[in-house]
Amino acid sequence: MTVAVSNAKRIGARAVSCASTGNTSASLAAYAALAGIPAIVLVPSGQIALGKLAQTLAYGARTLMVRGDFDACLRLAREAAEKLGVYLVNSINPFRIAGQTTIVFDLLQQLDWRSPDWIVVPAGNLGNTAAFGVALRQARENGLIESSPRLAAVQAEGAAPFSRSFKSGFARREVVHAETVATAIKIGDPASYERGVRAIRENNGVVLDVSDSEILEAKAVIDASGVGCEPASAASVAGVRRLVRDGIIRKGERVVAVLTGHILKDPGILIDYHKDGKQSLANPPLEIDASIEAVERVLDFGATGQRR
Repeated sequence: MTVAVSNAKRIGARAVSCASTGNTSASLAAYAALAGIPAIVLVPSGQIALGKLAQTLAYGARTLMVRGDFDACLRLAREAAEKLGVYLVNSINPFRIAGQTTIVFDLLQQLDWRSPDWIVVPAGNLGNTAAFGVALRQARENGLIESSPRLAAVQAEGAAPFSRSFKSGFARREVVHAETVATAIKIGDPASYERGVRAIRENNGVVLDVSDSEILEAKAVIDASGVGCEPASAASVAGVRRLVRDGIIRKGERVVAVLTGHILKDPGILIDYHKDGKQSLANPPLEIDASIEAVERVLDFGATGQRR
């Protein structure tokens, strides 16, 4: 996002804008505030997590709640860019894609330029998928890596147009009405479809979709490790688990699963998962009396201080 906003400032844009399910809007609002450029974000009304909306409002962006889904927001944002001269920074913007390629270069640098066998990424509008393909192509062409990792793009089952297209060998472009708890990838008509296809084809990639329950289970594991992420990010780890189960990722292969949004971006889903204790990895809060005996019962310690 910083690359796109820097270019907007360079050309003297009157304002910057984006359509968003929340992550892009929060990022744009922050960078636009730093750059001193007015920002307009279009988000689907009633379909954006409060953690993301809060950031967008706090950073001062003019927030437009559109009666429609993300795809309707993007169509409107594109029309505004064409007719009103507002600089659009969604992932169709080449400067935005150029900025996103740095994720892969940072990743490879941290691995001492020894490629992993797989890079796995959540897939919604396919901006990251497209950018990762560009980065891997550049890394090969410039001799930065000797071998290229395979690329896996993971969608939510209820928002899986790219996965459906992959199953037909990309013979046709699919469009769906998106429904998933993973709001950041709740997109039915990805804007970077063609570039996403190229990235998958060039890197012997795969596209798959996982259920919301698989996403939330993977999220619970990630959260419990002390890292934490939003549901859409956990799709990458859920995808890894599926690919391992199906024997596509083999034992001993090195895998990097990319997390794209932190835990506080969608706290409502997190609380719902844990509060009733019905999920397999749920960690519901417990109400107790104000006594040491109550604490002891929870900890399940005996008189010796050893766990029973």
